[in-house]
Amino acid sequence: MSTHIGAGPGDIAPTVLLPGDPLRARWIAETFLDDARCYTEVRGMYGYTGTWQGHRVSVQGSGMGQPSMAIYVNELFRDYDVQQIVRVGSCGAVTEQVGIRDVIIASGACTDSSMNRIAFHGLDYAPVADFGLLRAAVEAAEARPDGSPFHVGLIFSSDSFYAARPELLQGMVGYGVLGVEMEASGLYTLAAKHGRRALAICTVSDHIVTGEETTSAEREQTFGEMVEIALTAALTAALTAAPSER
Repeated sequence: MSTHIGAGPGDIAPTVLLPGDPLRARWIAETFLDDARCYTEVRGMYGYTGTWQGHRVSVQGSGMGQPSMAIYVNELFRDYDVQQIVRVGSCGAVTEQVGIRDVIIASGACTDSSMNRIAFHGLDYAPVADFGLLRAAVEAAEARPDGSPFHVGLIFSSDSFYAARPELLQGMVGYGVLGVEMEASGLYTLAAKHGRRALAICTVSDHIVTGEETTSAEREQTFGEMVEIALTAALTAALTAAPSER
């Protein structure tokens, strides 16, 4: 039993979907999983385990930002032997190439986080997604006949939702950054540290350029397409992994 999750042995599946919003975690469990059972409500950060297409899957809220996310990811990897985590979150589009409600599959994550600099003594570590999960997610997105547009590329994980100098992000756009969120870089770094698999899939909830935005209720309960892509990708990756990692 870990400090912040408090689940018992065997309560959490080897595959975990990781939304930041605990209410989105509950919605995902109730909407997509069969026989979902809540294994934690510690600090209001819900976690559930059920099945999807006959395979055990968990969904765990992680809060906002890399410090909060890192608490849950460290405990999931260290204390519950989770093998793969797919973040299913929202992001802001920073280029007109990406539209509102489009899906971004993050191949890598840039960041301004001090967590990255402290961990690597000032060097710039460039965390990337697990290739197996990334490939499976792209194939799942391509297979959706009438799905929303999706994009594969870099995302920027900011430590600040209300940035003191938002103009600095524009420099990143010229180097291929598609959207901004607050967790992917930390997730990819921790997955590399623990030798596990991770991927971030985000739906565009706000557009920094055009000013378009979705409501809080829409962000909580209507981003189902990325969840289906994440579940399909996770199942595909798990089935092709070594038996000890499933």
